[in-house]
Amino acid sequence: MKLQRMNRRALALGALAVSGALALTACGSDETGGGAGGDSSNAAAPSNVKCDDASGQVLADGSSAQKNAVDAWVKQFSAACKVEINYKAGGSGAGVTAFTQGQVPWAGSDSALKPEEVAASKKVCSGGQGIDLPMVGGPIAVGYNVPGVDKLVLDSATIAKIFDSKITNWNDPAIAKLNPDAKLPNLKIQAFHRSDESGTTDNFTKYLIATAKKDFPYEGGKAWQAKGGQSAPQSSGVAAQVKQTAGAIGYFELSYAKDGIKTVAIDTGAAEPVEATVENATKAIADAKVVGTGKDLALKLNYETKADGAYPMVLVTYEIVCDKGNKADTLPAVKAFLRYAASEDGQKILAENDYAPMPDDIIAKVRTTVESLS
Repeated sequence: MKLQRMNRRALALGALAVSGALALTACGSDETGGGAGGDSSNAAAPSNVKCDDASGQVLADGSSAQKNAVDAWVKQFSAACKVEINYKAGGSGAGVTAFTQGQVPWAGSDSALKPEEVAASKKVCSGGQGIDLPMVGGPIAVGYNVPGVDKLVLDSATIAKIFDSKITNWNDPAIAKLNPDAKLPNLKIQAFHRSDESGTTDNFTKYLIATAKKDFPYEGGKAWQAKGGQSAPQSSGVAAQVKQTAGAIGYFELSYAKDGIKTVAIDTGAAEPVEATVENATKAIADAKVVGTGKDLALKLNYETKADGAYPMVLVTYEIVCDKGNKADTLPAVKAFLRYAASEDGQKILAENDYAPMPDDIIAKVRTTVESLS
């Protein structure tokens, strides 16, 4: 009897695996939720994902900051459309390089394309060029691991000094002044930064340069420039080091601040120190200005905001794609996926995964641009 029960269980699991595979490969005609939707053993596929003629496989690369968001989108999108999206998340620098070299039809970057990158994209975008579509927002959290310290407030000058090896111990007077009620230990600071070229690094250092230039005298960019510290690859790597290292501090997207990693509240000059939350990041992103031209929607963020509840250390991840001259074999799938990501449902998923949805006026422009891709 025990063997029979085991056999029945194995058969049931096998059926579930087969039905799950069917859900990933089935797609309705226009508005899908049909396809594999007749299988009651799976959650219904989203009924409002428009697949059109999308099919096949799409390889993409880029920002690790948005990996958790892309994973959530892919789960829903692939349940509706017969498309396999493989997002490598090798970092913004790797993504832009792969795009401008024609290796991927779409990339993610936490920094807008530079003029030389736009020029390079014209070689792969037949009759067009690469454009920036702001799709994912969120706070760059400063996570820390200091035994006995559950709440920590820092300002930009102190953060700059920590990451430039000018403040090296947790009981430093500058930290103590900002945290008069904390029991700061006599413990060496272990500051972790990204080892790979990263849009997260670019935005983190843009904030420090904008607000604490005297204490962070660097040009900034995707590659780390400050002195000292230790490095780890991608946001997940930095977060892992912070979690396992006593005395550690590092920067990464809020979605990586999981499993007990505490985050710093920033003293911006507002009435109260500002926590790294999706809502507080959205307040800051809403103050951004579109500075791109034509169909390019690159934004300029206001890192120096002192508005109450506005968390200024934010980044926006752009989906980079050709405005014209996209390859015919991947255009339907890329267009359908980006349409879903920019949709109301796609943006709602962001907030559920510790990301900030784009403000209404910005995402409306993104939706219009996605429909015009050719």
